[in-house]
Amino acid sequence: MAESAPRRCCLGWDFSTQQVKVVAVDAEMNVFYEESVHFDRDLPEFGTRGGVHVHKDGLTVTSPVLMWVQALDIILEKMKASGFDFSQVLALSGAGQQHGSIYWQAGAQQALKSLSPDLPLHQQLQACFSINDCPVWMDSSTTAQCRQLEAAVGGAQALSCLTGSRAYERFTGNQIAKIYQQNPKAYSHTERISLVSSFAASLFLGSYSPIDYSDGSGMNLLHIQDKVWSQACLGSCAPHLEEKLGPPVPSCSVVGAISSFYVQRYGFPPGCKVVAFTGDNPASLAGMRLEEGDIAVSLGTSDTLFLWLQEPMPALEGHIFCNPVDPQHYMALLCFKNGSLMREKIRDEFASCSWSEFSKALQSTEMGNGGNLGFYFDVMEITPEIIGRHRFNTEKRKVSAFPGDMEVRALIEGQFMAKRIHAEGLGYRVMSKTKILATGGASHNRDILQVLADVFGAPVYVIDTANSACLGSAYRAFHGLAGGTDVPFSEVVKLAPNPRLAATPSPGASQSVRSTDITEPVLGEKTQFKAEKLAEKSTPAEELRCVRLCVAGQGGGKVCESLKGGNSAGDLAELNSPGLPGPGEGQEFT
Repeated sequence: MAESAPRRCCLGWDFSTQQVKVVAVDAEMNVFYEESVHFDRDLPEFGTRGGVHVHKDGLTVTSPVLMWVQALDIILEKMKASGFDFSQVLALSGAGQQHGSIYWQAGAQQALKSLSPDLPLHQQLQACFSINDCPVWMDSSTTAQCRQLEAAVGGAQALSCLTGSRAYERFTGNQIAKIYQQNPKAYSHTERISLVSSFAASLFLGSYSPIDYSDGSGMNLLHIQDKVWSQACLGSCAPHLEEKLGPPVPSCSVVGAISSFYVQRYGFPPGCKVVAFTGDNPASLAGMRLEEGDIAVSLGTSDTLFLWLQEPMPALEGHIFCNPVDPQHYMALLCFKNGSLMREKIRDEFASCSWSEFSKALQSTEMGNGGNLGFYFDVMEITPEIIGRHRFNTEKRKVSAFPGDMEVRALIEGQFMAKRIHAEGLGYRVMSKTKILATGGASHNRDILQVLADVFGAPVYVIDTANSACLGSAYRAFHGLAGGTDVPFSEVVKLAPNPRLAATPSPGASQSVRSTDITEPVLGEKTQFKAEKLAEKSTPAEELRCVRLCVAGQGGGKVCESLKGGNSAGDLAELNSPGLPGPGEGQEFT
């Protein structure tokens, strides 16, 4: 059998929570190779469950840093054994689970620079880390540090305007502050702090790789407008932090050539370039090839929005990051906990446990649902912080239920209207060229996608995102190789497979769904929602207003306790203090 011709390619890596994965993409943007190492299955000696260690307090969550190093050794050996031709690799880039941090021991830089090709990485780097189990995004043990950081810069909204997000327990700056406060000796012995992404890039470089703008935006430390570390934030977290982080760089930067270790041990060409690694969410934006005005909607267990923004408006909910493929623009992330499980509950209760009946209900009801509104939060929502089912009829009266088919449409329209309102609150605007890319389980239901198209007034496309972070990393490697900021990303990836059109806005959608009663009071009311109390016997209209403002995120972080706790509207409702981190913040993104 004749050997296949060599294929010049770029590699895209993903150091995620549960595995390390790689894909090879050729010059025609075709994926022709992929491999992975699963931590729990392939590295059981580290004793992880789901790739992490959950500590006794239930809040502290870490991962062993040497597990990630050894996983890279294993995957490279698997590639070598399969006959993969490393000599054809032009460049590589990668992604890392966001917010996680790695602490390099003093002297580690020299160890990286003097790696021997005769030994695997994990054997040579065992003494290179001042902290062996590193905090990851699932950690929620830093509430005290979050409050300290917000107080230091003038409050939650001030921090959001500065760094793109209010303080979150999983964000890296707060994790660093905790380590400095609780383990000052380890902190003092640390010469460099990396994100998971820049740590992985450092392994390939054989020296410390800088943090990129986009992943650096998830630390509560980077001034997202000026793209430099905020001195106020650094000073609040720990001393000498700027020198331990190093200067950040544009996400499309070529940070150097691959270490001679990989040239000698695996046959990489000496000229193989390493393009700055970034976070898994920014890499996924690149993998989905979003452009200005586009939006990606992941309809899974939780629903996540990826937005391309030109002029962001940071808020107390959601996150603004520097854009990974265009340093002049931004991206935003919004997560909604009540996603597919909420849809499944309504399906089971009102559509005979059948997706077919669920679709028939959407088909049989009119756009806008005759003015009937529903907001469904069976678990505590995070965007906004609210719980309960809230239904209002055309007379703005609260009702306990709708007729079955109307209930289904109320759920789906309410979910998508909330998403659009929150997106616009962060500065997103639907444009004439806007595309919506839908992924996740519900993206297979055409009738749900039709409501999505009607609410946003834009065509909906579906795309396979199984390897979006890896794929985006390979695309970004090609982009960096082509000149980065001097070449449009869209031009570099123009040969990549196009998404498939699934739904277009129905005629008259702008006069029905998108102008339904919620939009006027929510989008038209721009005054700040000041602290106020519901009367002991609130009217349905007053409660509707409260729900709308909460759904729209116009409460400045203040949420009616009656909605948070699921009490009756007649309860005296104090509003939350602004900006305190949400309880038990978990991973918002894939």
